[in-house]
Amino acid sequence: MKILSIIAITLFLITGCADKKYFEPANTDGDYSQNPKDMPASIIGFNRSGATLSNGQVITKDKISTYKLPEGYEFINGDKNVLIAGDNKSKIIIGEENIEVGGIVVAATLKGSTLAMVYSDNSFALYDIKRKKYMLKEYLPESLANDVRITNPVFLTNIVLFPTLNGRVLVVSLKQNKIVKTIVVDANGTFNNIIYLSVINDTLITATSNKIVVVGTNDLNIKDYEIRDVTVHNNDIYLATIDGQLIKLDINLNEIAKKKYKFARFYALAFGTSLYALESQGFLIKIDENFKHDKIYEFSFDEKDKAIGLDNRFYFGDKYLEVN
Repeated sequence: MKILSIIAITLFLITGCADKKYFEPANTDGDYSQNPKDMPASIIGFNRSGATLSNGQVITKDKISTYKLPEGYEFINGDKNVLIAGDNKSKIIIGEENIEVGGIVVAATLKGSTLAMVYSDNSFALYDIKRKKYMLKEYLPESLANDVRITNPVFLTNIVLFPTLNGRVLVVSLKQNKIVKTIVVDANGTFNNIIYLSVINDTLITATSNKIVVVGTNDLNIKDYEIRDVTVHNNDIYLATIDGQLIKLDINLNEIAKKKYKFARFYALAFGTSLYALESQGFLIKIDENFKHDKIYEFSFDEKDKAIGLDNRFYFGDKYLEVN
């Protein structure tokens, strides 16, 4: 995971700090009404699904877990029922079970006894943890530079979607244990691993740092954006871009609305009753769901802190904020 952290820092330097210009709103709406709350330790690593704290606790969609990972392991995926973590060598743990997987796993999801894994060399596998047997393992071209916001495989009824490190989503049949379709999201970008992957009402939404793709029953839509973060709410897609835009798209990638904040560098998005964007210079931007009104709050935040948004919470450094 240290390698991924270095790459994440490199990405931020390339995309965020080159011009040394900063977001300076003419007016603000004062301090945000809610104060951040303390976490038991600071974030040391994160991906699309959660984060690892320095004391071994993890952040998931179910908030902060009281369970502590063994020393040397970092969170990959999971919830309050079962956690998956890796040791950046050749092992993962699922709950209390230690499994030798023969390489560094950067993404993994468990359904029943079937474990779907993506490795740091861009190979991927289906593994039966009960029978201790690989059902599928294939190798893809290596990706030398990856965005740290790696996302995890998604299981559907009879298939699993593998987000690769070279800009593709592989559709693998769970009946045949083979690839049945390849969706090319971003074939050419430098940082083109999949950073977002979800399925809503039979529609696949996926993105890299450079493109967003929506695959419906009868159509496919693709748009180019330099993406900092993605979130979905009520079938609408919200993007934060590197050039300081917050954009609302419908499920077909039509732009419904957008707002530009000059020189803003967004770290993460969260959604309560409105869209919130965490900005690097100590601001929190709130936009109502219809993009008619926005407010800019002053918000104490160290831009050096690792930060993620999950549902209606921002986690940063050793604190978190729940937005309304």
